[in-house]
Amino acid sequence: MGVPRPHHPTSPVRGSGPESARLLAAVEAAVAYYRAQLGQADGPRAYLAHRGLGVLVEREWPWRVGYAPPGWSSLTDHLLAAGFTAEEVVGAGVARRTRSDPHRLIDVFRDRIMFPVRGPAGQAVAFLGRCRPDSVVRVPKYINSPRSAIYDKGQLLFGIAEQQERIRARWTPVLVEGPADVLAVWLSYSRSGPSEAVAVAPCGTTLTDDQAAILRNLPGAAQGVVAAFDADPAGCAAVDRAWRLLRQQRLPGPLLVAEFAAGADPADLLRRPNGRAQLRTALRRRARPMLDAVLDHRLTRLVERHPRLLEDIDGRCAAVRVLVPLLFQAASPDDAIRLARRIVATTGAGVDTVAIAAITHLEDTLHDLDPADEARAHQVRPESSGRSVLRSA
Repeated sequence: MGVPRPHHPTSPVRGSGPESARLLAAVEAAVAYYRAQLGQADGPRAYLAHRGLGVLVEREWPWRVGYAPPGWSSLTDHLLAAGFTAEEVVGAGVARRTRSDPHRLIDVFRDRIMFPVRGPAGQAVAFLGRCRPDSVVRVPKYINSPRSAIYDKGQLLFGIAEQQERIRARWTPVLVEGPADVLAVWLSYSRSGPSEAVAVAPCGTTLTDDQAAILRNLPGAAQGVVAAFDADPAGCAAVDRAWRLLRQQRLPGPLLVAEFAAGADPADLLRRPNGRAQLRTALRRRARPMLDAVLDHRLTRLVERHPRLLEDIDGRCAAVRVLVPLLFQAASPDDAIRLARRIVATTGAGVDTVAIAAITHLEDTLHDLDPADEARAHQVRPESSGRSVLRSA
């Protein structure tokens, strides 16, 4: 999946024919309904303004952010009155049947700020719903539309359809956690020139192989892909997963990570004084190699489990053995050498210790190869060049 096609009102995402067209029409009617409700919802509008996203209240397009009111069946009643059937509103993922009474329908989204999710052809196919920050009921921060005949959350990235001009201009893709972060980056570059950053996000799930392939096919990926997640354990895990999946895609450009202070994310930066400029700087000028972050995360987890790990030579050697396999994931011999030096600096181990661990890892890897794979052992990618590391570490 590459750059989305131009909008066509009846182009489905997964299905085809009249049934899918009716489901798409139901989702589009829900978008319009939620948008109208936002104009009457003081709390959600105030929240968006507080987050620096007040422009989304005043300007409908391209994001069409809305609000799902708190009633059990406000949207369902509206759609049924508009001529949609019970099967259609359930099939569109905006209503569900109750367990106690299968004939009773209730809204999937209630008392939430609504972000429409668009498919490759540009039409709305689903929603991401964010709970109100002042909600007195403990509920998930975000909920996602269920899988349907027109929507599979693992096959779409939020923000692509709305930013086609920037994508065609080959802006650098930035992978963020959620819709608020996408919008923060969008606003930060709203008056900037070419060759900037364009943010997209998974649709309420961790990054998938299909989503990584979409990133690889974006024109700006030739300049690299930047991951920008929260500075918390979940964000670190997301960076590690992004590294693994994006590396498998063999992207043409570098893989980078933009890091923020603990508890912060792109949307948090937006509301600070001069926040837009700070966000642009974090994404482009201060981004560092993603593999460096993966190494740091791995070492941090080791030390958290074994606080005295680096206090003696045995512990330092153990840490080196855990970190050394990352050398063989580096994009080039030079990157592997830099990473080896980073292992020396962060663990306190000697260069010889790292070199011996690298040789041992390489020998173990070759020993474990199946006979059928031995012919490929001599075609190890440049990023796995252990000899270069050992010569220069």
